[in-house]
Amino acid sequence: MWQSNHNLASLIGSRICHDLISPIGAIQNGVELLSLDSAASVSGPEMSLISDSVNHASARIRFLRVAFGVAGSDQQMSASEIASILDAISAGARVTFDWTLTEAAPRSEVQLVFLALQCFESAMPHGGTVTVTRQADDAGWEISGPADPARPDPRLWRTLDDPAAQAAILPAQVQFALLPALLTDQGRRILVQTQPCSVTLRF
Repeated sequence: MWQSNHNLASLIGSRICHDLISPIGAIQNGVELLSLDSAASVSGPEMSLISDSVNHASARIRFLRVAFGVAGSDQQMSASEIASILDAISAGARVTFDWTLTEAAPRSEVQLVFLALQCFESAMPHGGTVTVTRQADDAGWEISGPADPARPDPRLWRTLDDPAAQAAILPAQVQFALLPALLTDQGRRILVQTQPCSVTLRF
């Protein structure tokens, strides 16, 4: 693996901080607005700002816990729980997710899919819907969407299925390092198919 475990852990920590700093900052701004206006109604725009930010932070934490947490081989996640997390993080966002499965899935498998979804998020500046399906006869997963394979760096997409590929990894891109590492640990490979305006991942 071309990233040391120590360095990878540091990148993961930085990635989590990166995702949480904006909603936390918005909560702080809402509190400041309330302190400046003692007559503000609890149902006013300030409270709405706080409520929306808290909800977003909570949803993102749930998502990151699955994506970057430790997943036991015997842990299962229900389809409703998965859909709840994805619906919450995509509420009001440009990128949405279509989880087509109706049955439970191993958490270790969902972790791989969530990391793949983060790869897509980084390549969809104009938004769109990422679709998650099971391949025929439960042969594996397929994740597809209107992503730009030139973003954030075309070399990052190559690192997913080519262990020899080299690319500088920033904290916000750590999913491109962790996904192939976890797949390798499980003795699996990923297939990356790109078109000018779309990407499909299969593993």
